[in-house]
Amino acid sequence: MSNNNKKVLIEVKDLKVHFPVHRGVIFKKKVGDIKAVDGISFRINSGETMGLVGESGCGKTTAGQAILQIVPPTGGKVFFKNEDITGKKGREARALRRNMQMIFQDAFSSLNPRMKVGNIIGEPLVVHKMVSNSKEYREQVKELLEMVGLMPAMAERYPHEFSGGQRQRIGIARALALKPSFIVCDEPVSALDVSIQAQIINLIEDLQVRFGLTYLFIAHDLSVVRHISTRISVMYLGKIVEIANRINLHRNPFHPYTTALLSAVPIPNPKLEKKREHIVLKGEIPSPLNPPRGCSFHPRCPKVMPICSQEDPVLREIESGHWASCHLYND
Repeated sequence: MSNNNKKVLIEVKDLKVHFPVHRGVIFKKKVGDIKAVDGISFRINSGETMGLVGESGCGKTTAGQAILQIVPPTGGKVFFKNEDITGKKGREARALRRNMQMIFQDAFSSLNPRMKVGNIIGEPLVVHKMVSNSKEYREQVKELLEMVGLMPAMAERYPHEFSGGQRQRIGIARALALKPSFIVCDEPVSALDVSIQAQIINLIEDLQVRFGLTYLFIAHDLSVVRHISTRISVMYLGKIVEIANRINLHRNPFHPYTTALLSAVPIPNPKLEKKREHIVLKGEIPSPLNPPRGCSFHPRCPKVMPICSQEDPVLREIESGHWASCHLYND
């Protein structure tokens, strides 16, 4: 699902993450599975940013954690540089951490409040034995702080002494400590003020150019994703419903869900904003414990057809590089 001329860094094949649901206190009986991620497939090329968007609860964060093997996949495969990394544990999993890192949404809860910032950033260097003495350790921490726009003297402070934007910079510095090639950015700006969001986005982009990083950028704000992403995957109820480059996705969305998401993004022109169509989806997102038969979007789809409630559409290439799972485009 990507340009074959480019080197694929991450490949996800039919990835599933199902959480069992039990009933009872003493004799627990399994009554079903929450299908947080239900068979997604895509590729991320080296040096690009793949955006992953969708409503809250659609499985975006779980997908990112499963790719990094933080959450064990129920099924499917994840490949990093053509190597199957699915289910790796212990020493093998630790080796992966040097190449694959994560920037968390809530910067405050992801930082140990009892540790000084310098130690938070420097801990990965010690765990992975990337420094040989205390002088080298201090120099690396200083360089990482400066890299994200913070002063070296801040290494002696605690997380509560920083603003939200500064804490996110600390999280980015920690993720960069091991010199990874792939980073999952899990809604890194959603908890920040708009003005600070722009600063963090610019920092993430600058670091990508500087170090040749590859990102999976998870967000629910399509305007942010459009700005930073090379290609965008749209997720709904645990499944990928559309994949395209950012320009084609905004100019010519194929899936009705993508069209509805785009209609909710405001345009900074009152006259155009007043004239354009706004699609209001009916109903609520179905439960991942009991997803609807056929296309999972059909109970809310404005273009629903009889076949939509019977058969689950396959994600297929409609145009070159533009994939969608919708019965509207069946041959």
